[in-house]
Amino acid sequence: MSGLRFVVLVSLLSFMLAACGGPPRQLVVSAARPEDTVGRVRIFVATSRAMTTQPEYFSGERSPTVGFARLDISVPRSHQIGQLELPGSVTSAGDPASHFTVQAVERFSEPEMLKQVKTAVAARSQADREVLVFVHGYNTNFADAAFRFAQIVTDSGFKGVPVLFTWPSRAQLFAYPYDRDSADFSRDALETGLRVIARDLGANRFDILAHSMGTLLTVETLRQAAIRGDGSFGGKLRNVMLAAPDIDLDVFKTQLAAIKRPVTVFVSSDDRALDFSRQFAGDKKRLGAISEKDTDTVADLKRAGAQIIDLSKDRSSDDYNHGKFATTPRIVQMIGKRLSDDGLDGSTSSGMLGLDSKASPSFAARDK
Repeated sequence: MSGLRFVVLVSLLSFMLAACGGPPRQLVVSAARPEDTVGRVRIFVATSRAMTTQPEYFSGERSPTVGFARLDISVPRSHQIGQLELPGSVTSAGDPASHFTVQAVERFSEPEMLKQVKTAVAARSQADREVLVFVHGYNTNFADAAFRFAQIVTDSGFKGVPVLFTWPSRAQLFAYPYDRDSADFSRDALETGLRVIARDLGANRFDILAHSMGTLLTVETLRQAAIRGDGSFGGKLRNVMLAAPDIDLDVFKTQLAAIKRPVTVFVSSDDRALDFSRQFAGDKKRLGAISEKDTDTVADLKRAGAQIIDLSKDRSSDDYNHGKFATTPRIVQMIGKRLSDDGLDGSTSSGMLGLDSKASPSFAARDK
């Protein structure tokens, strides 16, 4: 490693350690007045995390059985698209007028979970009977995954049923190897969950949005599903969207060859978190860190079925440029457009869809 690269890495590690230290965020339930909020998001949860006590609910340890839950999260009236407004203290419930806050958390048995999700799907209009599965990334605890998904659902205007698959990340910066193994550990649980969504819930279709290391879990799951003979999940799987994927480029090419389906990949050459993970991967460039300037690589991936959307020129409130898919208003609304009518076009971020970043999302209380 060159001297300059070493200095950059040390600086990045110091910055990330300062930002990621301390106890994990908790899901402290509070009451919100209707005038303080603009809506509520109901999220169903399937997890390979071990169950623990409130207000953590599910830990960063692995469970041999899948757990289930439901969360209701309110959206503050002051919310701005692309922002995830949370209190400074990870143990605070927050102010419902200023922060995303938890209104209810309930853990379920599998039969009760299936019943509730099926009811939620049936309550939608025929056009909206779809499920969005979100698979979070490395260094993420249960609470942070839930809050981020609530923000994505809100800002994208998604009208179907949100399902969070949360896997046992320890949410510790230097637990990268543990998290990677936990992603592998969770493949069967995710595949089983996707087959249940396709077969038993009455959904017309489902989409997957995965981030960071969660993209590795997702693509490996799709690969093994394809090898089993049904990688389309009975034709119900529609969009597969990979945001800032923490996947080795060579590995991804072999995965694409196996899954034999189109995927959309959001990349950014200034992703600092992927520069960090590259150090754990033999200095091999990560898929999410390429750009449209890597013309040969992009051409190869396009031929293999990947649509590359370059976000390198987009500015974000995310200090690491790792969460642009959720923190950049135009991009999270682009994802909403994709979910609503499969209308994403173009191979880079410039000029795509002509979306107005100041447009307001459709806020509505869901599943009251």
